[in-house]
Amino acid sequence: MTTLANNEFDLNIENGAIVGLKRVNDAFDTEYIAPDSRLCDVVVNYRAADSDWKTQSSLTLANAGSVNITTEGDTTTASYNIDSDLTLTVTLDLQDDALLWTITLENKTDTPLEIGDIALPFPMNSDFVWDPDETCNLRVFRHDFISGHNSRIFWMRPNTVAPYLLMTPLPDTPLEYWHQEGEAISDELGQAGFHAYIHSAGAIDAIAEHKGSWRQPHTSRTLAPAGQPNDACRYGFKFEWTQSYDEMRDALYSNGLMDINVVPGMTVPEDMFAMFSIRTKHKVNAITAEHPDQTTLEYLGEKQEDTHVYRVAFKKLGENLLSIDYGDGLHSVLEFFATETVETMLNKRSAFLVNKCQHRDPAQWWNGLVSDFNMSNHALLDPEHLDMITGWREYMASCDDPGLGKVPFIAAKNVEQPVQAEIEAIDYYIHNFVWGGLQMTEEEPYPYGIYGIPNWKVNRESEEEGDKGKLHVWRIYDYPHIILLYFKMYEIATLYPDMHTSMSAREYLCRAAGTAKTFFKAGYEIRKWSAYKTGLYNELIIPDVITALRTEEMTEDADIIKEHWENKVRFFINEKSSPYGSEYPFDSTGFESTHAFAKYAYEQLDNPDSSLGVTREKTEQFMELQTQTNLCCRGWLEPAYYLLGSDYRRTGGASYTLSYMAQMGGWSLLDYVLYRTDAPLKLLRLAYASSLSSWALINSGTPESNYGYWFPGEENDGGAGGGFEPAAYGTTWLEQPHGRGAWYYGCEIELGFTGGIRCARTILADDPLFGLFAFGGALTETDAGVEVIPRDGVSRLFHVIRGAQRFHMILGRDRYAKEAPIALNDDLSRISFTLQNVASSDHNTTLSLEGLPDGDYTLSVDGAAAGTCTVAKGRKHCINIAMKKESPATAIVIARAS
Repeated sequence: MTTLANNEFDLNIENGAIVGLKRVNDAFDTEYIAPDSRLCDVVVNYRAADSDWKTQSSLTLANAGSVNITTEGDTTTASYNIDSDLTLTVTLDLQDDALLWTITLENKTDTPLEIGDIALPFPMNSDFVWDPDETCNLRVFRHDFISGHNSRIFWMRPNTVAPYLLMTPLPDTPLEYWHQEGEAISDELGQAGFHAYIHSAGAIDAIAEHKGSWRQPHTSRTLAPAGQPNDACRYGFKFEWTQSYDEMRDALYSNGLMDINVVPGMTVPEDMFAMFSIRTKHKVNAITAEHPDQTTLEYLGEKQEDTHVYRVAFKKLGENLLSIDYGDGLHSVLEFFATETVETMLNKRSAFLVNKCQHRDPAQWWNGLVSDFNMSNHALLDPEHLDMITGWREYMASCDDPGLGKVPFIAAKNVEQPVQAEIEAIDYYIHNFVWGGLQMTEEEPYPYGIYGIPNWKVNRESEEEGDKGKLHVWRIYDYPHIILLYFKMYEIATLYPDMHTSMSAREYLCRAAGTAKTFFKAGYEIRKWSAYKTGLYNELIIPDVITALRTEEMTEDADIIKEHWENKVRFFINEKSSPYGSEYPFDSTGFESTHAFAKYAYEQLDNPDSSLGVTREKTEQFMELQTQTNLCCRGWLEPAYYLLGSDYRRTGGASYTLSYMAQMGGWSLLDYVLYRTDAPLKLLRLAYASSLSSWALINSGTPESNYGYWFPGEENDGGAGGGFEPAAYGTTWLEQPHGRGAWYYGCEIELGFTGGIRCARTILADDPLFGLFAFGGALTETDAGVEVIPRDGVSRLFHVIRGAQRFHMILGRDRYAKEAPIALNDDLSRISFTLQNVASSDHNTTLSLEGLPDGDYTLSVDGAAAGTCTVAKGRKHCINIAMKKESPATAIVIARAS
């Protein structure tokens, strides 16, 4: 073994490859390469004319002793003889601040040889395990963007503590394809895991065999006979350490790549447009749209040195690829996705679940269930008819997160946009499937207990009296979904008394409270599984439940649930050393809850009567840790719609992207940007991209687009995939074969769409690259200021981040009128807008204003004076506005007195 080291790299090299890679004087003693693995191996697939492909790898040759190694100073060279046809030379050159990896292939025959594949395995130390020492931060997480000459791969620890290891291609070294887990290459030839390809023509047959697809060209390289010009080819990569995301962007630019930013995201609803910037040393020769007749692309000029800004709008729904030609023969692609409006998708998805996915057959024990739907064959699942689902994943049809997340989404959507038939469907589900079936009633042995997997009937009717049968109500993940369901029905019944519900608002709230109390005790009492120690989806609704209980004077329940909730918040802030684990050692599923814990703690720090028992220092530390951890598993420097803003799992961006946590964790980032950071604008781009990202999974469209991009046909209009598979082919987490694209099952995605509703807001921001921009809206500049039309799908939350301005204007109910502008003077001295009465009844709506400049303000409603208020020190002010049934639109003006 040879050791190469300088002030930055500590390398162990054995048999021609790197077997150990560390950063000198690192904050954590992190080994970047997996145990018993090698970095800088090469797999070559080649053939002579009219011959079959031959495949060989440096790993196989090294293990056979067929390698000649020389070391001179800080340079190690390994030479491999491939069947007397090719010479493969791998050089590792340690420089002052970088490691250069070069690959040369030379034809040794008297005939041309076609190089079909050059695949590069990256067996990095990413195997997260449960252990008492919580060694997550001794492992690394991969981010990759494979896109021609603008490709890059980087690795970071889960806590995002620098440095980050960045790999960029040298000039004339594009990457065009990748595959995961050794499926394209046998493990004897290349180590299992992620493989990036310089050339990939040899992979075409495998993709076709698996009915897969790929969106970038597959190329090959033909080497001339030995001794003739072009009988060899050379490629290379640079490894370097970077200290921040900004430094990585600078490194991309300095190494001749493109640093790209996008707003508001790469999933683009049809009533919005996107802007993107390209910072590069090279000339941008051309950007070509995949669908030029349905794409409007405008160059807006050079906004900063070597930074070019573009505006793009898409008319064709679905994938839209932009091909970039830059420099001297360099190329890359940007992948966008165009959707229908967010409001349209919300309405279509909710209606689809009600009309296509609810079982209404009193003869079946699953009567009322809203189940999953296979868009490829139109099969509706139920607990006894599972279509293509096999094995332990049978629970997907009726319970756990896939089964329990759907109806709470319908309820959350109906709080914003009520539809009587959908509200009736929710009640049908509650009364026929949940209460007394899935969930124990108040009179049963464990009141409000929720039966866990595989389905409630199996457990209810089990001969086992204990936790594996009749007491299988200990799975803590199940409870927050049902709490959310009942609470949203409480809100619907409260906000829309003209809508029929089967119970009163108070009865729904009692159910929510009972479920919440059992949530905190059942798991521990039955299985010693504490609900205090794991972040769960949808549980962030619990503080709202507590507030509602106090409003309804149900103080005893409020106090009990508050004590449980604060125990959990205290544990995470005072005792939890890392927020990574959930069901798996590294799991992104907690990064909505962990932010909610920190947010609650901040609110209590400002409450003199609070007894929460956390310090500001501990709260700040936890908020920053959970935010950075959220960022670690989220695509930011990867400008493709299925990567940018998406959460990542253990395999990085190689599988199951655009999951429910893309939007749920995106809410955490948005809230952090709006309320908790002094440097919001760069992070806002990522946060909003996250909020939009998973809408790309909804299969909705027009008659002209045949009702959906992923699975065309009117019967699938409003369907949705549970995730996106970026690989050309493979197997989904549900164990079905897939080609590149959205899943044909919805699985857990309603959790994400519920998070998308929480995210929905319009934000006016003065971006340093893009100028004034309305995230989730349409902007017009006027002589006095600006006008913004909210198009976020919900139209209740409006924010301004502009210079020193941090302004929040939040409606407690109703909405800003559709396609009516919010007009603001630049100094916020006058704000005007129109409210739409969603309830069609007489009521008051609450308008919360935070961040107005100090002064006296007047309020006018439909031109008549309606009150005054004094703003001091930017404090929040709440105004009640009377909404009349006979006036569906109400004009509001808030003006500062002169």
